Amino acid sequence: MSMKHLLLVGLFALLAACSSNKTLDEALSESELYLMAQEDLDANNYGPAIEKLRALESRYPFGRFAQQAQLELIYAYFQNLEPEATKSSADRFIRLHPQHPNVDYAYYMRGMSSFNRDRGIFERFLPLDMTRRDPGAARDSFNEFAQLVSRYPDSRYAPDARRRMVYLRNLLAAYEIHVGHYYLKRGAAVAAANRGRYVVENFQQTPSVDDGLAIMVEAYRRLALTELADRSLLTLQTNYPEHASLDDGEFRHQVEPAESDDGWMGSMTTGMLDKLLTPPSQSGTTQAEREMRQQYNEAVTALPRDIRTPITEEPERSLWSRITFGLFD
Repeated sequence: MSMKHLLLVGLFALLAACSSNKTLDEALSESELYLMAQEDLDANNYGPAIEKLRALESRYPFGRFAQQAQLELIYAYFQNLEPEATKSSADRFIRLHPQHPNVDYAYYMRGMSSFNRDRGIFERFLPLDMTRRDPGAARDSFNEFAQLVSRYPDSRYAPDARRRMVYLRNLLAAYEIHVGHYYLKRGAAVAAANRGRYVVENFQQTPSVDDGLAIMVEAYRRLALTELADRSLLTLQTNYPEHASLDDGEFRHQVEPAESDDGWMGSMTTGMLDKLLTPPSQSGTTQAEREMRQQYNEAVTALPRDIRTPITEEPERSLWSRITFGLFD
């Protein structure tokens, strides 16, 4: 949902709240409520749809539309950018209807709610590096998608969940690499070595393994642990001879680019404009980030159209669109 749409929805909601306190007619039948909710969903009016679906569920808890309304309530919350409500609704449906033929959808949407939890308004419009964000939501999403794939391997949502799990695993590995570099900058060599080893041992087959080995080499050298440093370097030279830290086979530690030191005002003004006016540099990112971005884009392209979410179908936005937050698109 673009900023323009968000502003329009907010304006309509405010006008509706100020104009009257109209409530749903108590005499509405179950089918009438359901049809009205469907009309709102078709028109992307997710707030009113949520109101009608909740009324249907509370008034007719054992009706023929009750379970379907609960499923569509999950979807409405998700589209209304309410991740916590999405997750709680999905959890409730799984608890109440564990044998329902569409319970895999609830598992999938629970994972999607965590997947998008840290992708708010600004994250969708500004080129922020998600590998530097707190990984809590990514871990939750990975575990929830893993439950879906484990319980329902043949679900129509399982292929998408597996692709997202690959992306999330790469993201978590890249986050550990950022932390390892941070520890090296602060002189905490032991902590840096532990982070590098954690990536190598727990994130095999991700693009960050070579960076983890490089961190281990540098950290062990600083700790004067020559044998461990040489062993890590040999592994790096053997398996990743093209790594940026290797210059004709010799190790040259690559310092991760430092974040802006302009302060909070710079990051909110000039720093923000710099990000908007300058496209992200491919040469300024790590190999892990480049491969992860390419892998994710390929996964999104391969998704069946009927299960894509609006978030995965964002078109390339122009410079003017980014500067104006999409208000004049």
